[in-house]
Amino acid sequence: MLVPGFWLGGWAWDEVAAPLRAAGHDVHQISPDLSPGTGVADHVGRLVGLLERLDGVVLVGHSYGGLVVTAAADRVPQRISRLVYVDSGPLPDGMSQADFDGARPSAPGGMIPVPDRAPPGATGFDWAVVRERGRPQPAATATDPVRHGGAWKAVPRTAILCSFPETRLREMAAQVPAFGLMTEGEWVYREIRTGHWPMFSEPGALAGALLH
Repeated sequence: MLVPGFWLGGWAWDEVAAPLRAAGHDVHQISPDLSPGTGVADHVGRLVGLLERLDGVVLVGHSYGGLVVTAAADRVPQRISRLVYVDSGPLPDGMSQADFDGARPSAPGGMIPVPDRAPPGATGFDWAVVRERGRPQPAATATDPVRHGGAWKAVPRTAILCSFPETRLREMAAQVPAFGLMTEGEWVYREIRTGHWPMFSEPGALAGALLH
């Protein structure tokens, strides 16, 4: 089950999902509700509803999607065989995406527009694909705090690191509390040397990491 980050729908995973299906997996490409007023709890609740009908799910979250999959896994850990964070990680309980980013986003009309220009980390692909197909993100998904207890920690978890290697992650985790959960407990780390959107820049490598 593939959960995207800001501005994206299930379409963002197309080039990753194809080799996963070819390998015999059932793949669910999630398109979050991006209607005005939608918040983190709405995204988590919908995901939980889907998970409750499945078993043995490998639950994958990219960027903001990592926040959503953590909270969902906390509610139905028994449905999930592994959590995978793609250039993302679990945020501490009570932290929002805006807290992690260090600033509240500009959100005219309560919506965060798709950037016209490629943001930092958008390397190795043409940002036009996101500019043209992406949709504005509800501001509440950036400012609502994530809520979870400890149940998600019982699920095996993998971090696919794209923006920096494991050595840098461990350095940051020792200094920045927001990264602390990414080195707490048992983790499997994979590295893909690319930018923050590997589903566009390195879809084959990302599919390979998910199949590993």
